[in-house]
Amino acid sequence: MDMDKIRQLQEIIDGSDNIVFFGGAGVSTESGIPDFRSQDGLYHLKYKYPPETIISHTFFVRKPEEFYRFYKDKMMALDAKPNAAHIKLAQLEQAGKLKAVVTQNIDGLHQKAGSREVLELHGSVLRNYCTRCGEFYDAEFVKNAEGVPKCVKCGATVKPDVVLYEEGLDGDIMSRSIMHIQKAEVLIIGGTSLVVYPAAGLIDYFNGKKLVLINKGATGRDAGADLVITDPIGEVFSQIKV
Repeated sequence: MDMDKIRQLQEIIDGSDNIVFFGGAGVSTESGIPDFRSQDGLYHLKYKYPPETIISHTFFVRKPEEFYRFYKDKMMALDAKPNAAHIKLAQLEQAGKLKAVVTQNIDGLHQKAGSREVLELHGSVLRNYCTRCGEFYDAEFVKNAEGVPKCVKCGATVKPDVVLYEEGLDGDIMSRSIMHIQKAEVLIIGGTSLVVYPAAGLIDYFNGKKLVLINKGATGRDAGADLVITDPIGEVFSQIKV
């Protein structure tokens, strides 16, 4: 780990009380949640369709059994625990330094760690609603259901409050995310390669003082950043003092 860069990050954090964090899948991989796009051997053995096809709105409507087989297996990590990154971000918010977490993740780990202002661009596995009557169901109900979860009130299919391919992002969440990023003095981006739009385009609204990128791989925005760190984000934040 480049400790000189860690010191630079500490100085940036110490010098600001208006920080926004924007995160992607890499924030949760250290909690044991794999990026669903990684096509491992197990995936190839078990599924006949690519993940982008399975988690599309069309596929959910046409093949709900196959959708839920993949969704429960690959996207519902209900036993996962927050890692050092989630915990430190919550502490920074409690200290009055971090104003918001904008996340592409759907696992609810930021809230589990104690973060309060969390803007979930792609929804959450923890919320599920009947497609007909709107009745709410928790994640355990969906996970434990035989096959496709059905509403106990009206019998219709229950759908996760997760933004599938072909579906639009929530307008209010997008507006609030843009507002926080526009107002931020420091924007820390972590665990994302910044290739999934429209979420990745949020960086264009930032016009503050310091842009920090923490990601194991290179991103297309590295050249414009004030600080680029390529170590695992949990290990990086474990070094930061609040």
